[in-house]
Amino acid sequence: MTEILASTVSRTGISTDERVIDHPAWGVLKAAVERIRPWQSADGSIDFAAEDAPPGEEVRAELDKVVAAVEQLSPLVAHDAAYHTALVADLRRWADGGFGVPDFLDSLLAFRPAAQRADGLQHLVVFPMYTQNGNPDRNLEAVVLRVVWPEWLAELERTRYDNPLFLGITFEDFTSGYDTNSAVLFPETIAVREAPDRFTWGGIFCDREAARFRRVTEAAVEILGLELPEDIARMVGDQQRCQQAFVLWDMVHDRTHSHGDLPFDPFMIKQRQPFWMYGLEELRCDLTAFKEAVKLEADGYAQGRDVQYAVLFDRMFRFPVTGERVRNYDGLGGQLLFAYLHRHDVVRWTDNTLHIDWGRAPQVTNQLCGEIEKLYRDGIDRPKLVHWFAAYELVSSYLAPHPGSVWAKGPDALDLTQPPRKLVDDVLPDEFPLSMFYEALAKKLRGVIASTKGITADSGERVAA
Repeated sequence: MTEILASTVSRTGISTDERVIDHPAWGVLKAAVERIRPWQSADGSIDFAAEDAPPGEEVRAELDKVVAAVEQLSPLVAHDAAYHTALVADLRRWADGGFGVPDFLDSLLAFRPAAQRADGLQHLVVFPMYTQNGNPDRNLEAVVLRVVWPEWLAELERTRYDNPLFLGITFEDFTSGYDTNSAVLFPETIAVREAPDRFTWGGIFCDREAARFRRVTEAAVEILGLELPEDIARMVGDQQRCQQAFVLWDMVHDRTHSHGDLPFDPFMIKQRQPFWMYGLEELRCDLTAFKEAVKLEADGYAQGRDVQYAVLFDRMFRFPVTGERVRNYDGLGGQLLFAYLHRHDVVRWTDNTLHIDWGRAPQVTNQLCGEIEKLYRDGIDRPKLVHWFAAYELVSSYLAPHPGSVWAKGPDALDLTQPPRKLVDDVLPDEFPLSMFYEALAKKLRGVIASTKGITADSGERVAA
């Protein structure tokens, strides 16, 4: 399918049929980047005064290989020519400056993949960057990717879900920073001298999300004895179908952060808030995608039904038991969704078997979305601290707080002479611990979740086979 898409793109004059990763220069580029990465400090610089520092000429030689490889590969992705020209200049300036803290603002500004969204379009990307949920250091990374932009998705973006900066993408190949749990390519992760006035794109790897979802869901379904409807079982077994579901989910989720009644957006305003506020914001966006998926299914989009179950299963099975239990706001959102469905008898755990009322699941999930939307709407008229407590009350109505929680004791237990941001220090790292159900599930899924590190569509299919 990928080759067919690439050929379609080439007939438009946008790209060639040749895969970047099949060109010998890609292997040279990847090896040179991997050689440079261990020499870099956390900020991306190379400390030549360090005891184990490499000779400067050795670093320069590897950097020259990167430059030469980019120049060889660039004609295969002619639509990125301006970016690659700026990239080569940034690489050379980094070397000429003694490999200090890298500044790739010029090449970042030249890279505008959302301006030309075409299904199957390749991009060769090289930046010093950290990879979210992956490597926290700003190391040099190289990744070859393809855009996922089928006509049905493009039509939905044009007519219903305007999101001109969004890119669904898939991996072709990558360096070590992406051999991790990272499934995004975001411009804010790139080392620059100053943040641009605005970002013009954001990419999410739907192939990694889909492969991870399939592996964890298949394991959870087996562990819990859950019987899936036939069409949903087929969806979980189909990588391409899951990728289509995730790219639609991601597009609607991404735009929701700036739509609706928003007295705050903790991700955008950069203010310190209790982690349940972040959890509710992420869950709100996912449940909005769910709600829209119900409408899309009614309008004849098969992907709408798939999105609903992708949201339910990823949120209920993977999110609560993934990552550390320290301010895990995604885990909290998954716990809340499961508890809400359980409270409303959509989910039942009986005789060591999980049962789901498939007929009522959409209605009750949308009902939780409505409760969160009401919280947001009412929050416009509340002071910040009062709003935080209202959100805490919503969450704690379904999830038991830690017995040692100060916040659970109410406002009288807190020093309200402190500004709200200081009261965040009184939030426990795991304010809402896992239930006994999730403690047991976490133990059984731990190895499966660990196995999804660095997963791609190909590696997921190999394991399934």
